[in-house]
Amino acid sequence: MAPHLYKVLLLLVLAVIALQYGFTLVFERRHLEPLFSINSTQTHSRHRASAHPRTRGLLFSLATTPVGAGVGVEVTTQAPPRNTSSQFPSTVNSLSNVVTEVTRISNATSTVATVGRALCPPIPPDLEGHIEVSVEPLSLSELAERFPQLEPGGRWRPTQCQSRDKVALVVPYRDRAQHLAIFLRNLHPMLQRQQIDYGIYVIEQAGTGPFNRAMLMNVGFVEALKQYNYDCFIFHDVDLLPEDDRNLYTCPEQPRHMSVAVDVLKYRLPYTDIFGGVSALTQSQFRKVNGFSNMFWGWGGEDDDMSNRIKFHGYHISRYPANVARYKMLTHRKQRANPKRYEYLNTGRKRFLTDGLNSLRYRVKDLQLHKLFTRFVVELEKPS
Repeated sequence: MAPHLYKVLLLLVLAVIALQYGFTLVFERRHLEPLFSINSTQTHSRHRASAHPRTRGLLFSLATTPVGAGVGVEVTTQAPPRNTSSQFPSTVNSLSNVVTEVTRISNATSTVATVGRALCPPIPPDLEGHIEVSVEPLSLSELAERFPQLEPGGRWRPTQCQSRDKVALVVPYRDRAQHLAIFLRNLHPMLQRQQIDYGIYVIEQAGTGPFNRAMLMNVGFVEALKQYNYDCFIFHDVDLLPEDDRNLYTCPEQPRHMSVAVDVLKYRLPYTDIFGGVSALTQSQFRKVNGFSNMFWGWGGEDDDMSNRIKFHGYHISRYPANVARYKMLTHRKQRANPKRYEYLNTGRKRFLTDGLNSLRYRVKDLQLHKLFTRFVVELEKPS
């Protein structure tokens, strides 16, 4: 009798363990994406009824229309302060010439995309895996000579196949010229190996007031879409450099937090809901959550607010495993913290529908197409 009872108890214990493992596996699959399985969506052309799958990401094993009314934008030809413009040798800097050049590049891109080339393979063939980050400072002129194939404004697309992703990298920026040069040196080669149709947009805040990273990223979203119909947006701190090119700069079915493992944090995720550093959202996802909050002046809080917006709208945060989503952080002086960040976080839910893209106010002071990137200098208006 006793041996039979022991067998029953053993089976019950094994069943509980199996059930617990199953729940854990389901939960983890919501947040981690296994290696080189294709997660695709249907991209419909306005000119034909057919559709083709667009890869939204390679998964790793654990071993359009204008932005809606309410955006206040004023464009002027006023140049930025002389000491900042001298840091960036410009390819095109007259505002009228910039508009003409942007139109030419966009039309050329659209034409090339419709000539019937085959789609690029779902798994880019030239990925290297772990890559050595180069932090040697080079001038932008030296870097421009290394990337002769770039279109003005830091635009590039593969010529041998049609890219599956149209990606805008939005970089909030102020007074980090050396970091920007290092960033561009490392990002351009990786993005080209990933066969992405991309552009890099540096959104620079004018003046010396508190830095509003989130608002600059909203501006980047709005302005990039005026140039090209991007379907994916990577919001990227200038001091973070990827260490593995399998960390694809594309957008999956769910918003993706990309900078999972950072060297200064001992390659560990600080907390589950973090969405800072580098993140990816589709155009439709970003519109649905109403972009970032415009309330966070100074360091901290805006990424946690975006994390709350993502969950509020029924999304969840996806991530690559920490052995792939690795980054090196360049050393920099920490900004002054926003003293009201916790207050704004606690009351953020009340403003999700009214604070963001639809309340954005700014003025474009300068627009330049450099060889390596597109630069906007903007003056931000505080919400009333």
